Amino acid sequence: MTDITIDPTTLKPAELAPFIQHTLIELGTTRDEMLAHIRETVEYGFNAAMVPASWVPLVAGELKGTGIGIASALDFPTVGVMTSAGKAAEAAEIARLGATQLDIGVQVGWLKSGMYDEFREDIAGVVRASGLPVKVMLELPRLTDAEKEAAVDLAQEAGAAYLKNASSGAIETANPDSIRYLVDRAHAGVQVKASGSIKTYPQAVSLLKAGAVLLGTSAGIEIINDTGDDSTVSY
Repeated sequence: MTDITIDPTTLKPAELAPFIQHTLIELGTTRDEMLAHIRETVEYGFNAAMVPASWVPLVAGELKGTGIGIASALDFPTVGVMTSAGKAAEAAEIARLGATQLDIGVQVGWLKSGMYDEFREDIAGVVRASGLPVKVMLELPRLTDAEKEAAVDLAQEAGAAYLKNASSGAIETANPDSIRYLVDRAHAGVQVKASGSIKTYPQAVSLLKAGAVLLGTSAGIEIINDTGDDSTVSY
């Protein structure tokens, strides 16, 4: 959780680094590529390295003592396919391996089926098992207005530390409207992370101005160098 108090409209590109979770979740990433990603995270002073669970031990070892977060995603990129028990067990294992925070997919189908208790418990099980700050990827564009309200409430009842608009750019390009929606409904102590095709410095600033405190993106270096290109793919 960032503790920096800012006026986002005054931030220069390089000053965004503490709010960016530097993401590398591409299929087939090699050890050398992951080590390069870790070096970038340290060099630029990003908030965290967001990596697949299988790479958490390497990343945790390399980032030890830096104060930089080790983030991983669960029930992702295919969201909502794990059993709740399996999800909780994997969350505990990822925490044991050295992760300091988790982003998790939700059971959209359960929500749409009115299975609110099951939806809530799926998230709560991860919170309890991991003992880590959990960011809940709500997939807002897939929900009706009523489902959005329910998802936000249930995630917070389950102990979410962060509300997140979407899991990736395949679901939504992060935008100020979605971020303000979550900020306006966040309980005391619950914060908002923006995710989904965040590629440019102006876009990043607009999301922080809307109330996000974290930005998940694979284009962090381009953003802080103000060389981002809207045509590139980014988580």
